[in-house]
Amino acid sequence: MWNDARTTNLIANTLAVLAVVAMLAAGVAWVAHRPYFTLSAIELEAAPDTDLRYVSPEAVRAVIARRFQGNFFTVDLDQAREVFESVPWVRRASIRRIWPDTLRVRIEEQQPLALWNENQMINTWGEAFTANTGELDDDSTLPQFSGPEGSEGLVVQRYAELARWFAPLDLHVRELDLSPRYAWKATLSNDMVLDLGRDPGADAPDPHGLPGALPFAARIQRFVQAWPAVTSRLEGRSVTQADLRYPNGFALALAPLPEGHSKSKSPSTSSKKR
Repeated sequence: MWNDARTTNLIANTLAVLAVVAMLAAGVAWVAHRPYFTLSAIELEAAPDTDLRYVSPEAVRAVIARRFQGNFFTVDLDQAREVFESVPWVRRASIRRIWPDTLRVRIEEQQPLALWNENQMINTWGEAFTANTGELDDDSTLPQFSGPEGSEGLVVQRYAELARWFAPLDLHVRELDLSPRYAWKATLSNDMVLDLGRDPGADAPDPHGLPGALPFAARIQRFVQAWPAVTSRLEGRSVTQADLRYPNGFALALAPLPEGHSKSKSPSTSSKKR
């Protein structure tokens, strides 16, 4: 083989090319690690059509300090994205390099919809997240949601349905609770508490469901449609609780009569409407 000039030249040329490639790679690596390419700026920008209300440069610096490694060439963008997404109020982050020493970070901020259980919030995508509620706007009033872990999306869906049904009555949901047995309870803006019963449309099956139980929306629709007629018969008395779990109607608990009010004109403190 070594007597074949063509083969010998091919091997020599190949080794020469490999040597040049290795030298170039070493040169690029050496240049890439020079201090000229140390990251000197990180630019934050909001996702399109949004503003950054809760994420500040100070908050970002506090989280990424000592967790950010590499320069313009060597920084791992996937790892960097994970670091930025660990900043409170950041839902998503995307990063790109800007020559020669800058990273531009586009941030999709959390949009809080409600408080969730003890110390979390739910965003408008139905996801739970943790952030300082003290950073909310002073005039921000969020409803309180509670439920089993993993039920966030279902709770948001039911909240949206309730909001649509009660909007014509100028009422909104202040609290919404889903029990571990998937039974619902809602508190409205007029302090009325609704017992809605178990949800046959929930993600978890209901082994204890009553025969003939109405779907969630049907119970609400029946109550909302009857509400104007009900209030016209209450003579100004307020309803403290409504039990919608009956197959053919609902029961109301009324607030006590004011002192001195004639009891003969008062309706029953508990009634069932069909």
